[in-house]
Amino acid sequence: MIRTLIISLLSLSLMAGHAAAYEPSEVLDDPALETRARTISAELRCMVCQNQSIDDSNAPLAKDLRILVRDRLLAGDTDEEVIEFVVDRYGEYVLLRPRVAPHTYILWFGPFIVLLLAGLFALRYVRTRSVEEAAGEGTPLTEDERARVDRLLGTPQDN
Repeated sequence: MIRTLIISLLSLSLMAGHAAAYEPSEVLDDPALETRARTISAELRCMVCQNQSIDDSNAPLAKDLRILVRDRLLAGDTDEEVIEFVVDRYGEYVLLRPRVAPHTYILWFGPFIVLLLAGLFALRYVRTRSVEEAAGEGTPLTEDERARVDRLLGTPQDN
């Protein structure tokens, strides 16, 4: 009995999937506009939650932004105009995927530059080590060093 209950609850939790935070009262009557609104909402960051889209957030500000997006779409704005309106109002931080622009180059290209520099330093280190090891193996002993080795090993010296 308990086993069946646990299996049922696990099955239901797996079927739940992604639950958006929008309310039924926010849904537009036109399915095409609603799809556009959901797509735009998924690209905008909740300023309260910060790592959630406004589509996923239950914060009151996220609800206000979802309504704003739908109102702008009903007014006839394009997707780009709606996003631009929100960015003008809240700044580029509201975008979950920042734009590639001169002021965001470090964000987009910084990790690749760091990885490239680390690779160059690693390559230089490996090359330096191999050159040092090769130089150490190929250097012949001086006469004094050879005599000392012979004395330590107890081998007869050539005169």
